[in-house]
Amino acid sequence: METITTAATNEVLNDLIAINNDRIEGYEKALKEAKPEDADLKALFTDMIAESHQLRNALGSEVQATGGTMENSTTTSGKVYRAWMDVKAIFTGHDRHTVLSNCEAGEDAAQRAYKDALDHENLPAYIRELLAQQKDELKRSHDKVKALRDQAKK
Repeated sequence: METITTAATNEVLNDLIAINNDRIEGYEKALKEAKPEDADLKALFTDMIAESHQLRNALGSEVQATGGTMENSTTTSGKVYRAWMDVKAIFTGHDRHTVLSNCEAGEDAAQRAYKDALDHENLPAYIRELLAQQKDELKRSHDKVKALRDQAKK
Protein backbone atom coordinates (compact mmCIF):
# COMPACT_ATOMS: atom_id res chain seq x y z
CA MET A 1 0.00 0.00 0.00
CA GLU A 2 1.42 3.35 -1.01
CA THR A 3 1.12 6.23 1.40
CA ILE A 4 -0.19 9.59 0.30
CA THR A 5 2.31 12.37 -0.21
CA THR A 6 3.65 14.41 2.66
CA ALA A 7 1.91 17.48 1.25
CA ALA A 8 -1.44 15.65 1.12
CA THR A 9 -0.97 14.34 4.67
CA ASN A 10 -0.13 17.84 5.87
CA GLU A 11 -3.26 19.17 4.17
CA VAL A 12 -5.38 16.62 6.05
CA LEU A 13 -3.65 17.52 9.32
CA ASN A 14 -4.00 21.26 8.70
CA ASP A 15 -7.73 20.80 8.04
CA LEU A 16 -8.01 19.21 11.50
CA ILE A 17 -5.86 21.93 13.03
CA ALA A 18 -8.31 24.46 11.58
CA ILE A 19 -11.33 22.61 13.02
CA ASN A 20 -9.59 22.60 16.42
CA ASN A 21 -8.94 26.33 16.02
CA ASP A 22 -12.67 26.73 15.29
CA ARG A 23 -13.45 24.68 18.38
CA ILE A 24 -11.19 26.85 20.53
CA GLU A 25 -12.85 30.03 19.24
CA GLY A 26 -16.30 28.54 19.71
CA TYR A 27 -15.69 27.57 23.31
CA GLU A 28 -13.94 30.87 24.06
CA LYS A 29 -17.07 32.63 22.83
CA ALA A 30 -19.27 30.27 24.84
CA LEU A 31 -17.16 30.94 27.93
CA LYS A 32 -17.63 34.70 27.56
CA GLU A 33 -21.37 34.30 27.02
CA ALA A 34 -21.98 31.77 29.82
CA LYS A 35 -24.26 32.95 32.58
CA PRO A 36 -22.91 33.25 36.14
CA GLU A 37 -25.10 30.34 37.29
CA ASP A 38 -23.49 28.07 34.69
CA ALA A 39 -20.18 27.54 36.51
CA ASP A 40 -20.17 23.89 35.45
CA LEU A 41 -20.36 24.94 31.80
CA LYS A 42 -17.54 27.42 32.28
CA ALA A 43 -15.36 24.61 33.65
CA LEU A 44 -16.37 22.33 30.77
CA PHE A 45 -15.69 24.99 28.13
CA THR A 46 -12.28 25.71 29.70
CA ASP A 47 -11.46 21.99 29.53
CA MET A 48 -12.59 21.81 25.89
CA ILE A 49 -10.37 24.78 24.99
CA ALA A 50 -7.37 23.10 26.65
CA GLU A 51 -8.20 19.82 24.91
CA SER A 52 -8.26 21.45 21.48
CA HIS A 53 -4.98 23.26 22.16
CA GLN A 54 -3.38 19.89 22.98
CA LEU A 55 -4.87 18.17 19.93
CA ARG A 56 -3.94 21.04 17.64
CA ASN A 57 -0.37 21.12 18.92
CA ALA A 58 0.05 17.36 18.42
CA LEU A 59 -1.17 17.70 14.82
CA GLY A 60 1.03 20.74 14.27
CA SER A 61 4.09 18.87 15.51
CA GLU A 62 3.50 16.25 12.82
CA VAL A 63 3.16 18.92 10.13
CA GLN A 64 6.29 20.72 11.28
CA ALA A 65 8.26 17.46 11.53
CA THR A 66 8.00 17.16 7.74
CA GLY A 67 8.97 20.76 7.15
CA GLY A 68 5.38 21.89 6.66
CA THR A 69 3.70 24.95 8.10
CA MET A 70 1.06 24.54 10.78
CA GLU A 71 -2.30 26.17 10.08
CA ASN A 72 -2.92 29.11 12.40
CA SER A 73 -6.36 30.20 11.23
CA THR A 74 -9.87 28.85 11.46
CA THR A 75 -11.59 27.11 8.59
CA THR A 76 -11.98 29.18 5.46
CA SER A 77 -12.29 26.54 2.77
CA GLY A 78 -15.18 24.25 1.98
CA LYS A 79 -13.13 21.21 2.99
CA VAL A 80 -13.77 21.49 6.71
CA TYR A 81 -17.11 21.79 8.43
CA ARG A 82 -17.76 25.32 9.63
CA ALA A 83 -20.33 24.65 12.30
CA TRP A 84 -18.36 26.51 14.95
CA MET A 85 -18.74 29.73 13.01
CA ASP A 86 -22.51 29.31 13.26
CA VAL A 87 -22.30 28.29 16.90
CA LYS A 88 -20.22 31.35 17.80
CA ALA A 89 -22.73 33.65 16.11
CA ILE A 90 -25.77 32.48 18.08
CA PHE A 91 -24.71 32.15 21.70
CA THR A 92 -25.89 35.47 23.05
CA GLY A 93 -29.18 35.35 24.90
CA HIS A 94 -29.87 31.63 24.65
CA ASP A 95 -30.76 29.27 27.43
CA ARG A 96 -28.60 26.42 28.69
CA HIS A 97 -30.27 23.78 26.51
CA THR A 98 -29.79 25.86 23.35
CA VAL A 99 -26.15 26.62 24.17
CA LEU A 100 -25.44 22.94 24.76
CA SER A 101 -27.32 21.95 21.61
CA ASN A 102 -25.15 24.34 19.63
CA CYS A 103 -22.03 22.98 21.30
CA GLU A 104 -23.13 19.47 20.38
CA ALA A 105 -23.55 20.56 16.74
CA GLY A 106 -19.97 21.80 16.82
CA GLU A 107 -18.82 18.53 18.35
CA ASP A 108 -20.70 16.64 15.62
CA ALA A 109 -18.84 18.73 13.02
CA ALA A 110 -15.51 17.85 14.61
CA GLN A 111 -16.43 14.16 14.51
CA ARG A 112 -17.29 14.43 10.81
CA ALA A 113 -14.02 16.23 10.09
CA TYR A 114 -12.03 13.48 11.78
CA LYS A 115 -14.06 10.78 10.01
CA ASP A 116 -13.37 12.47 6.67
CA ALA A 117 -9.66 12.63 7.50
CA LEU A 118 -9.60 8.95 8.43
CA ASP A 119 -11.35 8.13 5.14
CA HIS A 120 -8.13 9.04 3.31
CA GLU A 121 -7.10 5.48 2.49
CA ASN A 122 -3.35 5.76 2.43
CA LEU A 123 -2.47 7.90 5.43
CA PRO A 124 0.68 6.72 7.18
CA ALA A 125 -0.21 4.24 9.92
CA TYR A 126 1.16 6.41 12.73
CA ILE A 127 -0.93 9.38 11.53
CA ARG A 128 -4.04 7.21 11.24
CA GLU A 129 -3.46 6.03 14.82
CA LEU A 130 -3.02 9.62 16.07
CA LEU A 131 -6.22 10.74 14.32
CA ALA A 132 -8.20 7.75 15.63
CA GLN A 133 -7.04 8.51 19.20
CA GLN A 134 -7.97 12.17 18.84
CA LYS A 135 -11.36 11.30 17.34
CA ASP A 136 -12.05 9.02 20.32
CA GLU A 137 -11.03 11.76 22.76
CA LEU A 138 -13.33 14.23 21.00
CA LYS A 139 -16.14 11.65 21.05
CA ARG A 140 -15.88 11.49 24.84
CA SER A 141 -16.13 15.29 24.94
CA HIS A 142 -19.12 15.15 22.59
CA ASP A 143 -20.82 12.68 24.89
CA LYS A 144 -20.28 14.96 27.93
CA VAL A 145 -21.89 17.85 26.07
CA LYS A 146 -24.76 15.64 24.90
CA ALA A 147 -25.40 14.33 28.42
CA LEU A 148 -25.53 17.87 29.82
CA ARG A 149 -27.81 18.93 26.98
CA ASP A 150 -30.13 16.01 27.68
CA GLN A 151 -30.29 17.04 31.36
CA ALA A 152 -31.14 20.64 30.54
CA LYS A 153 -34.82 21.39 30.18
CA LYS A 154 -35.92 23.35 27.18
